[in-house]
Amino acid sequence: MRYDKYRAVIVGGGLVGASLALALARAGKRVALLEAGEPAVDDLEQGWDARIYAVSPANRRFLEGMGAWPDMARIGTIASMDVRGDAGGRVSFSARDADADALAWIVENRWLLASLWAQLRDSGAELITGARAKTLATTPGEARLMLEDGRELAAELLVGADGANSWVRSQLDLQASVKPYGQSGVVANFACELPHQGIARQWFFGDSILAWLPMAGNRISMVWSTPDPQSLLQLSPEELAARVAEAGGRQLGAFATLTAAAAFPLRLIQPEAVAAERVALIGDAAHTVHPLAGQGVNLGFQDAAQLAGLLDAAPDCGDWMLLRRYQRQRREAVAAMQFGCDGLYRLFHAKLPGLPWLRNTGLSLTNCLTPLKRQFARQAIGY
Repeated sequence: MRYDKYRAVIVGGGLVGASLALALARAGKRVALLEAGEPAVDDLEQGWDARIYAVSPANRRFLEGMGAWPDMARIGTIASMDVRGDAGGRVSFSARDADADALAWIVENRWLLASLWAQLRDSGAELITGARAKTLATTPGEARLMLEDGRELAAELLVGADGANSWVRSQLDLQASVKPYGQSGVVANFACELPHQGIARQWFFGDSILAWLPMAGNRISMVWSTPDPQSLLQLSPEELAARVAEAGGRQLGAFATLTAAAAFPLRLIQPEAVAAERVALIGDAAHTVHPLAGQGVNLGFQDAAQLAGLLDAAPDCGDWMLLRRYQRQRREAVAAMQFGCDGLYRLFHAKLPGLPWLRNTGLSLTNCLTPLKRQFARQAIGY
């Protein structure tokens, strides 16, 4: 039977999968990107996207190196962070503490995806859209993918970049530890009365976490991790704007809702492995973290960047030793981020006597210790 043969086939054309496909195509490899839907990347004037990401300096460089960093017209800059505990604790740090220009940049999903796909269309990568995978099989020599429309693809390496509910991961029967947080992340964008000054603000409320992230102009994006998402989703746009502004002490004055609120369940996902015979997982298919640190997409971009680097001069993209090396390289960084975010979440949700005083005192003490603040700032831009 005849198969179209590639160096790599990537399943999932979101931000992480698209970035890997572009990196491999730029390196001269024959690559196919399979995206079941049609990416909404053509009409960028249909309003603001509620799905936003905080992209770190390292990942901005990764995207800029491929010409995929979008125009700054709709990008916000995080120059500093202001984090407040549930009993008076507070810590703040800035890009200056890390000797950097910014801690991160706030980019809309659709805006960044459009930039990546524009580069992909000129990269030589084969873009297969509107088609779904049906079966996956691997041999020591290649991975084979059959599509629902009857097409068959073969590759030295197949990459699963198909999200937290990864079809690729399920086909490999890779077991994953899934720990629900019992919360949903509610997202929406707002126009604010006062300038945000490039400050990302975050509040720990005991049973929920609220973040305001600076967008372009006088706009912010909200991420509210809460066990009761319906209490926000059922509000009118005017009621939601008032509720969110009030929750943050009206630090930016009155709000006006720009995008309808949407919610997604929060889970910690830890697969037993992110590499198998002729297959690698990247992005949310390989790991998820609590959004309180905004590092999910940054971990995914670094998956793509490091895997692309390993494959650059590889005679066989699916070589098992190479895939094991990728897994080892990513394990420590991903585990550290998952442990840190999970630990911080649990610290601020624990109800033990005396713990609120301890955790808030710790925040305020950190705020007084310049070397520790610098370390926090460097970790914030570490990806």
